[in-house]
Amino acid sequence: MTMTGAELLRKAAGPITVPGEFIAASGLLLPEQATAFLDAVYDATPFAALQRVERRRSKSGTIAKIGIGSRLLRPKTTGVDDATLAKPTTGDVAYQTVASRLDWDIDEEVFEENIEGAGFEDHTLRLMTDQVGRDLEDLHFNADTTDVSADAVFLNMNSGWLYQLANDGLANRVDGSAISAGAVEKGHFFAAVEAMPNKYMQAGRVRWMASPTTWSRYVEYLTDRATGAGDSALISGQVPSIAGISGISIPAMPNDRILLADPQNFIVVNTKDIRVRRTTEGREAIRADKRFYAIFLDDDPIIEEQDGVVDIYGLTA
Repeated sequence: MTMTGAELLRKAAGPITVPGEFIAASGLLLPEQATAFLDAVYDATPFAALQRVERRRSKSGTIAKIGIGSRLLRPKTTGVDDATLAKPTTGDVAYQTVASRLDWDIDEEVFEENIEGAGFEDHTLRLMTDQVGRDLEDLHFNADTTDVSADAVFLNMNSGWLYQLANDGLANRVDGSAISAGAVEKGHFFAAVEAMPNKYMQAGRVRWMASPTTWSRYVEYLTDRATGAGDSALISGQVPSIAGISGISIPAMPNDRILLADPQNFIVVNTKDIRVRRTTEGREAIRADKRFYAIFLDDDPIIEEQDGVVDIYGLTA
């Protein structure tokens, strides 16, 4: 049975009396509870259902990858062994999970006065769980250890997928500013298809990925043309399919980037060392008449094959 947010809180708060459901006062969730919590976190984001998630015991290590090449068939000649063997190629992608936390407090008076009554705590944890999911997806795409903006304390926690694509020198990158001065149009998408190695263009697997604003700009571009495509996209409200490839609208993506890739190429690695803690005790809780909460977890975004990604950059932000 799926646990509610309130049940997770109660389990994380300390020992309970139901046989077999003991949780240490540290708030560490059991493996199946950690899985349920992570599922709830990732349900809050649109890309989570498409990305690949790897759950590991160790906070650092490697994810194995395997390839089998192409044009492996050889002619069969009766009675002849040409000693040709097809061998898979193997490799590893390193990961190093980064710990993060979300903590908050609630005045005890709120529990007495709110219209939800006892359900308020469950509602609050559900909102916080959703926010953890949105923040993690934001970090997966946008984390940048070199960022010096006002959001640096958030973005500096890791190196996200976009940072890796821009700096590792392995992805297929298209300068969007060189096409229509960065105003998104069909030329950007066809340039991306040209840049993608054919072996990655598996039917039904690759997707366009862009922000809602970028998709809106592309629909506006279509409506300015003397065709029915723009009006159709405008009326349907759907992300348009381009060159036979479906698109995904990802709020966490910046407006100046478009990706073409198989979503399963993007991997999130996390451990099950998750803590959900609550306390109504201690000097601060008593004096302030508050309940204190905290969620602790770790993860790392990696890319299995950067050569299987086309990154259009330099679009109008």
